[in-house]
Amino acid sequence: MSEPETPSKANFIYERIDGELKRGAVSHIVTRFPPEPNGYLHIGHAKAICIDYGTAQKYNGTFHLRFDDTNPTKEDTEYVESIQEDVRWLGADWGNNLFYASDYFEQFYEYAVLLVKKGKAYVCDLSETEIREHRGTLTEPGKESPFRSRTVEENLDLFTRMRNGEFEDGARVLRAKIDMASPNIHMRDPVIYRIRHANHHRTGDQWCIYPMYDFAHPLEDLVEGITHSICTLEFEIHRPFYDWLLENVSEPPRPQQIEFARLNLSYTVMSKRKLLELVKGKYVSGWDDPRMPTLSAFRRRGVPPEAIRAFCEEIGITKYNSLTDLSLLEFFIRENLNKSAKRVMAVLDPVKLVIDNFPEGVVEEMDAVNNPENPSQGTRKVPFSKVLYIEKDDFREEAPKKFFRLAPGAEVRLRYAYFVQCVSVEKDAQGNVSVIHCTYDPATRGGNAPDGRKVKGTIHWVSAEHAFETEVRLYDRLFTIENVGDIPESEDYRKYLNPDSLKTLPRCKLEPSLRDAKPGERFQFERVGYFCADAKDTVEGKPVFNRTVQLKDSWAKIETKDARKQ
Repeated sequence: MSEPETPSKANFIYERIDGELKRGAVSHIVTRFPPEPNGYLHIGHAKAICIDYGTAQKYNGTFHLRFDDTNPTKEDTEYVESIQEDVRWLGADWGNNLFYASDYFEQFYEYAVLLVKKGKAYVCDLSETEIREHRGTLTEPGKESPFRSRTVEENLDLFTRMRNGEFEDGARVLRAKIDMASPNIHMRDPVIYRIRHANHHRTGDQWCIYPMYDFAHPLEDLVEGITHSICTLEFEIHRPFYDWLLENVSEPPRPQQIEFARLNLSYTVMSKRKLLELVKGKYVSGWDDPRMPTLSAFRRRGVPPEAIRAFCEEIGITKYNSLTDLSLLEFFIRENLNKSAKRVMAVLDPVKLVIDNFPEGVVEEMDAVNNPENPSQGTRKVPFSKVLYIEKDDFREEAPKKFFRLAPGAEVRLRYAYFVQCVSVEKDAQGNVSVIHCTYDPATRGGNAPDGRKVKGTIHWVSAEHAFETEVRLYDRLFTIENVGDIPESEDYRKYLNPDSLKTLPRCKLEPSLRDAKPGERFQFERVGYFCADAKDTVEGKPVFNRTVQLKDSWAKIETKDARKQ
């Protein structure tokens, strides 16, 4: 596995760490990526991984992968396994530093007991609704719980009984005792433990009380010796509690939380809740459906991890939220595949072409370049015969003025082969062209005419006798609107799903070399786009292909046309 490039752009995180190292406030950098195992990672997590791992790499530090598995009702080993696969695929290496919040459940409990003994936490009998009502608003202070004045002894007794399973779910919670008048609503005696009689994917039924995320997370950082807890901006308002908790249970030096702007990508959603809705509602085929923004979906679609890392490096690390255009990611995908993907010929919407003056039964082998951007990939032989398939769109019976492909009387170059000229067509009962008849010039083998004549059009083809037929899937953007995040919660975002996000072409004709394509292997279908053999549905000798990305950003053209109309 190749290592991800160390981020090189200057940013506020590196400037801060540089200053700390210079004055001796820290000597060894330790970062972590802390996913909750309640869903699959998406492209937004890729940015976080690149920052967390890249920062550790830049300073020769240590990187941890840690699962924040504090909510047993939403977590599953399926997510744990997929997350490890995704982080590893992206290029991050955690070595022996794989941890779980559940590793520290006993320590969390002891820290909670410590807070109770210090008079910094109490058991509260208010219901979830009542706690919310007591919390106040952004402009009005909260109201203290009637149970806030319980003695330390009473709180210790009740908390012990909570752990022993004497109470039902929701009967009691443990709350931090801070300030119900704080302008920061997250400091108004937040819940730090709740009762939940649920089986945990690692600890089973050992526990019936579980720490809240805001309580567990800083303690995990403390236990593991994390120096910099780098997270997204929505956690900025939680930082005062992060600091308050660590100050009340530990001595300096302590972990410090730093926030950065999350990645928001156009034409998709990043909410785990909404992604789960799409999966459960069967709007997509699963978490790895190539239309999804998950890393497993990008992998199945054939996106190279190097392209994602280059994309994350380009967008940089900032403190302000913004919407990143999907076309920028697609640019980096094309940049990578243009240099690495083998060129091949595939006809997705075939029509038969017969070369009338080509000898019957003769098969010639044409030399085809595998990748002009990378000569080391060499060449291959492509069979050529009397009957070929070409794209229907490469022929017009009545061609417009600037149509430089095949038309009656027109001459074009067949890629790597000969010049051909259309002489006639056959049509089916519905009047559609079913066979195109051409003649070829034997002197133009290789695509050049000895008499110096030029043709403006070059089209691709496959030999009908040698081609194999398979399914090709054309994936496109998941939504029809750019900023899905702007849709109000009162409106159903799913009505903006793109009905053309998947087009399945069942009878495509591909050159014979593609028959042996391995799952995940990437190609450029010449003049069509970049594709890969589907990792799930490909079987030996019968690959199914997914479109990774088009050769150009066709959406930009569409949007420009729409803007002109307006």
